[in-house]
Amino acid sequence: MLYGRSTELAALDELTAGAREGRSGALVLRGEAGIGKTALLDRTAQSASASGMRVLRVTGVEPEADLAFGGLVQLLWPVQDRLDGLPEPQADALRAVLGATRPPTRDRFLTGLAVLTLLADLAEQGPLLCLVDDAQWLDQATSDALLFAARRLAAEQVAMVFATRDEGFAAPGLTELRPSRLDTGDAVSLLADLGLPPALRDQVIAESAGNPLALIEFGAARRDDPGSFTPVTVADRVLSSYRTQIAALPEKTRLALLFAAAEGRGDLPLQMKAARTLGVGLEDLEDAERAGLIQVTESTVVFRHPLIGTAAYQGAVLARRIAVHQALADAADDPDCRARHLPLATTSPDDEVASELVAAAERAADRSAYAAASLLHQQAARLTPDRRAQVRRLTDAATCALNAGHAGQARDLAEQAERSSPEPEDLARLAPVRAAVMFESGERREAARLLLRTHAAGPGLGPAILRTGATYGWFAGDADSVREAAERLASLGEADPMVEGMAHLVDDDYARGLPLLERAVAAGQDGSDAARTRALHSAILLGDDAAAMELAAAEVARCRAQGLIGALPQALHLLAERQVLAGAHRDAEASVAEAVEIARDTGLRERVAWLGGVPARIAAIEGDERRCRDLVRDVPDVGRVAGESALSLLELARGDYEAALGRLETAAGPGPQRHMAMAMATVADQVEAAVRLGQSGRAERPMRAFEAWARAGRQPWALAVAHRCRALVDGREEDYREAVRLHAQSRRPFERARTALLYGEWLRRARRRSEARDTLRSALEDFEGLRAVPWAERARAELRAAGDATTSAKATAENVLDRLTPQELQVVRLAADGNSSREIAAQLFLSRRTVEHHLYKAYPKLGVGSRRELARLNLV
Repeated sequence: MLYGRSTELAALDELTAGAREGRSGALVLRGEAGIGKTALLDRTAQSASASGMRVLRVTGVEPEADLAFGGLVQLLWPVQDRLDGLPEPQADALRAVLGATRPPTRDRFLTGLAVLTLLADLAEQGPLLCLVDDAQWLDQATSDALLFAARRLAAEQVAMVFATRDEGFAAPGLTELRPSRLDTGDAVSLLADLGLPPALRDQVIAESAGNPLALIEFGAARRDDPGSFTPVTVADRVLSSYRTQIAALPEKTRLALLFAAAEGRGDLPLQMKAARTLGVGLEDLEDAERAGLIQVTESTVVFRHPLIGTAAYQGAVLARRIAVHQALADAADDPDCRARHLPLATTSPDDEVASELVAAAERAADRSAYAAASLLHQQAARLTPDRRAQVRRLTDAATCALNAGHAGQARDLAEQAERSSPEPEDLARLAPVRAAVMFESGERREAARLLLRTHAAGPGLGPAILRTGATYGWFAGDADSVREAAERLASLGEADPMVEGMAHLVDDDYARGLPLLERAVAAGQDGSDAARTRALHSAILLGDDAAAMELAAAEVARCRAQGLIGALPQALHLLAERQVLAGAHRDAEASVAEAVEIARDTGLRERVAWLGGVPARIAAIEGDERRCRDLVRDVPDVGRVAGESALSLLELARGDYEAALGRLETAAGPGPQRHMAMAMATVADQVEAAVRLGQSGRAERPMRAFEAWARAGRQPWALAVAHRCRALVDGREEDYREAVRLHAQSRRPFERARTALLYGEWLRRARRRSEARDTLRSALEDFEGLRAVPWAERARAELRAAGDATTSAKATAENVLDRLTPQELQVVRLAADGNSSREIAAQLFLSRRTVEHHLYKAYPKLGVGSRRELARLNLV
């Protein structure tokens, strides 16, 4: 019986009941050692099994905390026969984890997606409960995979419970429950079977501070030795109690327990194979088993509590621990298991051991277990006698740390390697890691300069480092770095049209720069992944909406097909920006919502903040001031142009022209970023604000630059906006007419409507009221379609001034798609295109049940009852 746990048991029962009813969920039990977390898991497992739920369970073990996917192997080994039913990239990822194959896994989050899909598939046969004990000792790769799955649970009939100590296992986003200490009444009940005298019982209760394990252990110790007492913390006293019990055992039994503690996984055959080399056999475990310290089956040894294993290991002298780890390493058939023990058995540099650790690190990296790979490289470096080889291994450790998302650790390792070697070749290998960390930390100019200095010192590094340096320089506003990178690429015979084009842009040479970007776009259409990425960014710089939309959509599709979850948020971000320009606001919000969810699930916090620029722009267009300002507040510095553009658009719509103009003048600033399509598009806002203030001269310079950019790029929308700006300044009707003509060839309805509004105003002032009304109605129609409330109000006001008495404010006609959440919108569109639930799940990184849950909720909102009816709807 569990005493004092009614609240905790109710929460766990509610979680499992929800899973049985089709509502998935996850819970973290967090508390100190001995507080009763394992007992709660045991009770939950027993109750779930009795109700027909399938139970999968894994326990983290301290010696395995650095073994890549050790916990996941333990959890999924019983269900590996289900892998063939997964999408191929996901199945391959889990096969690599389980050792069936070793294909490289390109994305470290793909394994988490595979776990989610596998759990959902298992739950098709009935509700499933996953229990994770001692989660603080899970290896990082397992922890990442399980947390990714837990955060994306919805309607799969899956419940997950993680039990962890106070320290370690950060699980933001999951509900946490902290088991309380027992009150006096419950403590008395727990101690009742020990038959302690009341005075001694009360002393045990006081010493135990409500910790259930301490109550049991202290009570038993006081019963056997009433005078025992050590004034230390509860955890230390429990550990001391276990050490005392172990010390009383025979020497060979203590050694057998040391093998069990050092091995960690409970693999009895391996332990006995290794133990025989030191004269220890299975019979030597008997005394420990009789004392209740361990439980032994045909193939496993399990400590009654993890602190017993800790006591057995810490109580042994160093020489014994080294001998045991060496024996375990020699007995291991699995090279990764051997690699786990070798560093603990080696006290001086040993190149052979270091080489084995490097091989293990490479295997871990192939499975995307970068945190484990980084540690193995660090251990290899510690045991490497040659200084240059040691630096190379530290560099590899830093690279893996960066791939694992641990930028701070990567910086520390890179600095350690740099201090160890002044050799130019070594520093050159370090540079990409150091530069990446610097860029992510906001030191973008320094990152670009470092890469260029490195390439100058070692030109054999290849063009990739120069392309990266140019990109860093572009975002840093460092024109010199962009020019230098382009010149060096050309001198190597590796001229890159994108980099060369950017170099001309920073010199305001649009006539030469934009055609080069056009070449990069054309070259990337059917090229490598890297070439297509460069083509996408070139199309964005060029302002080629059609190519950018096509390439961004293709990049999103590639990330989905290949399971590149970590890269998907950026791809969705770029697609969402294009969707806003095309007036597809709901699509853009769906893209951003998915990107934010994935970025949060994968720990990409900077990307979450950056994504706010897209809905901020939508809020600005639609006149939602509070939402716009809230979103812009969190946009990082690198997205400043997007944030300031959104705020200035709000101010322009409200007629606060001085604030809008001042903001844009400050945001534009010097440097390459002023040539980005987003920044170029804000020139029209600068011109309009300046003209409204009667200070058109303040916008003359950016307007001339924009006109030159538009002529060189020949994009219809840009030429149309350039003519609109010139019409505002010079008042010539032919510019308005040409702008209207060009807008008919472009995909930017908001800009088209603004041109129609301004032309309609001009026509009204010219007393051509009939023509003005036709033009203004066109503007109003576009604004209403975009829900651009303040702009629609301006159009209505102009229509009334032009003599249209019938035009009044009206509620925007509801689009049925607005009833859907962003994720529901994505699901119904894919379903309408004929995709099965499983195919949709694979594309959106969800489970099949969650897809069907979204469809079930969407059908009544759309007034349909089946996929067949859905296919007949206009879902554009």
